[in-house]
Amino acid sequence: MTAGGNTARRDTWPEDLIGPVQKLPACDELWVALSGGLDSSLLLHVVAAAYPRVRALHINHQLQSNHDQTERACIDLCAGLGVELQVRRVNVATGAGSLEESARAARYEVFREVLGDNDLLLMAHHADDQAETVLFRLLRGTGVNGLAGMPAARSLGLGHLYRPWLDVSRSRLEQVAREQGVSWVEDPSNQSEVHDRNYLRHSVMPGLKQRWPGLLKRVAHSARACAESETLSQRLAELQWQSCGDDKGRIRLAPFSVLGQIERRNLVRWWIHDRGLPVPALSGWDTMLDQLIHAGPDRSPEIPGNGFCIRRYRDHLYLVAEVQIPEAPRSLLPGQLLKWGWWTLRLVPASQSATPESSCPEIRVSTRQGGERIRFGTNLPSRSLKTWLQEQGVPPWERTALPLVSEVSEAGEAWIAIGDLWCSERYSGGAHAAGWRLIVERDCD
Repeated sequence: MTAGGNTARRDTWPEDLIGPVQKLPACDELWVALSGGLDSSLLLHVVAAAYPRVRALHINHQLQSNHDQTERACIDLCAGLGVELQVRRVNVATGAGSLEESARAARYEVFREVLGDNDLLLMAHHADDQAETVLFRLLRGTGVNGLAGMPAARSLGLGHLYRPWLDVSRSRLEQVAREQGVSWVEDPSNQSEVHDRNYLRHSVMPGLKQRWPGLLKRVAHSARACAESETLSQRLAELQWQSCGDDKGRIRLAPFSVLGQIERRNLVRWWIHDRGLPVPALSGWDTMLDQLIHAGPDRSPEIPGNGFCIRRYRDHLYLVAEVQIPEAPRSLLPGQLLKWGWWTLRLVPASQSATPESSCPEIRVSTRQGGERIRFGTNLPSRSLKTWLQEQGVPPWERTALPLVSEVSEAGEAWIAIGDLWCSERYSGGAHAAGWRLIVERDCD
């Protein structure tokens, strides 16, 4: 999308506000995240003046006593500007954890749902927000990645998020809003210093600004320096992955053990992030990584994370995401996707003449119970499944989760597949004697 709209309206806005808005990358749909407060209301005015088609998205968290009033104000504002508005109401979890973080998680979940391919969502975060973010993360002991602050642009769902005003102070936004007669709704929770961010905003930042008038620019400069350092760290990890990683997403211990402790942590951090998992604070990980590297063959050490753990088996480190394995056997029906731990199973017709309604034998999926034996061919002797899995290098935790697929008939039950490791000719890409093809895919390695 390129800049357009009413030129006269565009000329009423100062260059330091409308300039960054006019330099947006091309997109299919342009959205503004509209809270109803000063910053986002002003942003919507400016964007609507610069572009002929804009859509607004208001998330009603239903947490404040005036949430209906705020929603109504957003509706009226968009109607006055001729902007299409989408309102989403969310239920914010109020149990364990920070209410602020829960509200943010709910908000961003909606953003990801709404944004289509190549859509652009604008947010009105400004220089004060950036300084508060950096200071807040500093107090929490975050690393370089956190101290880089909020990025001006990043991917979000199928689209992208963009913050055009990170170099503009809040006082400047308020000045322009009052000069232009922009109205907004004050969030009563913004005055409560129970929330950490509000405490920083009202009790800490004013004194810092008075002592150091150039605070916002200095913090922004430091954040950019941290962002550059983080970029270099990621590129180093990508280079070292070429020698330490393999095509199954594992870390090979021999080259990994040669790295220094800082490089190990950096590579592990990148590894976790690349898999889309939450990166924990890695303090204390040097000792745990040493234990993984030097563990004896009879040991099975692991490093727990949030929703995952890092495990060692033989000469590799594995990043193992937590999954639910069905406790009881399940039937696999034609046309059905069966999720089984790290695997997905489905039956598809082996020929165009077959349909999901065609007769299909009963297919059952289960896990190992112990003592199983399997025959890999009609004229071959049966083998211990446990021994065969060990020969294939399957880690112990996967052996207990691996989906074992069998065909049930009047003659009894016969194994037809072992996860994604083996499939009988009756159900593989060869003979299709059963009329159906079994597809077992590994979601992550």
